[in-house]
Parts: sequence; structure tokens; C-alpha cells
Amino acid sequence: MLILFFMLVSASKDPGLLDSLKVPNLLDSASSFEEDLSYSLYHKSCKDVEGIIYRKVKEWVKKDPTIAPSLIRLHFHDCAVRGCDGSILLDHSGSERSANVSKSLRGFQVIHDIKAELEKKCPKTVSCADILTTAARDATLLAGGPFWSIPFGRKDGRVSLAKEAASVPMGRESVTQLIEFFQSKGLNVLYLVVLSGAHTIGRSTCESVQYRLYDYKGTKKPDPSINPLYLNYLRRKCRWASENVYLDAITPKTFVVQYYRNLKKKMGLLSTDQLLYSDSRTKPIADALSYQSSLFSNQFSVPMVKLANILDIKSQDNGEIRTNCNRVNY
Repeated sequence: MLILFFMLVSASKDPGLLDSLKVPNLLDSASSFEEDLSYSLYHKSCKDVEGIIYRKVKEWVKKDPTIAPSLIRLHFHDCAVRGCDGSILLDHSGSERSANVSKSLRGFQVIHDIKAELEKKCPKTVSCADILTTAARDATLLAGGPFWSIPFGRKDGRVSLAKEAASVPMGRESVTQLIEFFQSKGLNVLYLVVLSGAHTIGRSTCESVQYRLYDYKGTKKPDPSINPLYLNYLRRKCRWASENVYLDAITPKTFVVQYYRNLKKKMGLLSTDQLLYSDSRTKPIADALSYQSSLFSNQFSVPMVKLANILDIKSQDNGEIRTNCNRVNY
């Protein structure tokens, strides 16, 4: 399977790209945080922590399958600002949660529900950051994606600023801007393309794509890179900015490689999706991932582990275990 991946990637004429596409060992990607995080942290202090989180996430996903991709996205937004410290969960004036880029985020109530249950079983023990990280993993699994092991020990940060959340991509960035943002978090080009595959499930607001449908770059015309049939479909679905539309029009509820196949057909919903298939740095990877669901599934866990291990020194040193994920303890 990996042989197929590298055969396809080798079609690129950029030798520098090949060096950046070496797939890291899953354990190696977590090794730099061994001193801070532990797989056995809650074995004695909260024995069934993962079971409690999984059952709660399963309850919510059963009621509303769209909450699964929302939890994955919520986790990404958390780790993208000040590392994985639960700062996106803080609900106060001027917090990350109040930022424009955060206004369509969902899943806060799921985390609140899990936290309330854990406080009954193991008071003041499990951080909100660890809960969110695990909930995102379980949401992926329940949507048909892979399972991976998670080390614990993240502290909950006490600082959350809307202006810092403004740096998180909103779907209109160039590939270069995306690459630079991911690199600033220690994530390479391969991670960018693989994590973008999470868009095989979930929805986006029509507000995020209407400019592509009616006034692309001030032309008063649609984005020429959109498949004409897909354009007609989107115009029917997105008459109002407040409506939602699936990120993957073909298999919106299944964790498969259809997302990458859609890019080949010019059916990427967000501009940042479709651009992955027009840039020489990202197209070979998207091509490779489009061939086998098992390849994508196996690779997805690698950057998710890397993402979950992004820790900010200040947030961790000054962190706490919140009793309520929406606010600091005092």
C-alpha cells in the first residue's frame, strides 16, 4: 500500500517535494512529547475515562451524525491556537470561541456533557483538552475512520483570545498560505493534504462558498474551476448564506477517499479544497490518496497524532484541570 503511495508521488518532478513526503512512523511523531504525555496517566485515577468519552460521543453521533466532523474540526481549531489546551472551549467576551472564524464551530455541548459525567466519576482529574482530543478520535472512528492511541496529560489553558484565532484558515487562503500555517505548527505538506481529507464528511455554511458561485474575485462570475454541473447543484443548495452544504456531495456521511476524487472532477467545495489539486506541491499527494480508502485511513491517524501533541509551553506550565470546560477555575 505504501509502495503505491510512493510510486504515485514519485511522478512529481520536484525532488525537494519527495523529501518532505516521507511518511513518519506513528510512534515517532509522538515521541518528542513522551515526558509530557502518558498513555497510562488515567489508568488508576480515572480507569474508564476512554470508555466514558466514547459512549457519550456515540450517543451524540447517533442523535446527530453531523456532530462527528464538527468535533474533529473543533479539535483542530483548539490545537491550531496555543496548542491543544482547550482554549477554544472558554466562553467569555473576546475568547477564541467568539472570533469570526469560530462562529460556525459546533460540539461544545458534547464536551460539556462528557466533562459533567467525568466530574461525577473522577472529580478534578481529566482535562478538557484531553477530553476534546479523545472525542475527536472517537468521532473519527464512529464516522468510519481509523482508531489511534492517545497519550494524556494536556493541561487546560487559561488564556483564550479572539485575535489569535483569526490566524486559523477560513477556506479562502492560497496553498502557500496553508503550507506556511501548517509549517508554523510543525505540520508538513503531507499532513496538510491528509488532514484536509476530513472534509470527506461534514458540512460548511453556504456563506463560505457563495463568493465562488456568484462573484469570484470581483468578476461577478463564478469560479471557473468549479465543475459546471456541481456549480448548478451548489446554486440550488446555497440560495441563502445561512444554509449548509455538504463538503463532499457524493459520500457526505462516509469516511472514504471520495473527497480526493471530487477534486479531480473539480468538485471541491471550498477554494482551499480545490486548490490542493492545482498546486504541484499538493496535487501528487491528493492523487495518491484518491486511489485506496485504506491508504487514506491508515495515513489519517498519523497527522492526527501529531496535531494532538502540539503543546504550548506557557499554556501547559500555567495550565489547570478545569471543572467546567467553559470557564477557568477562578
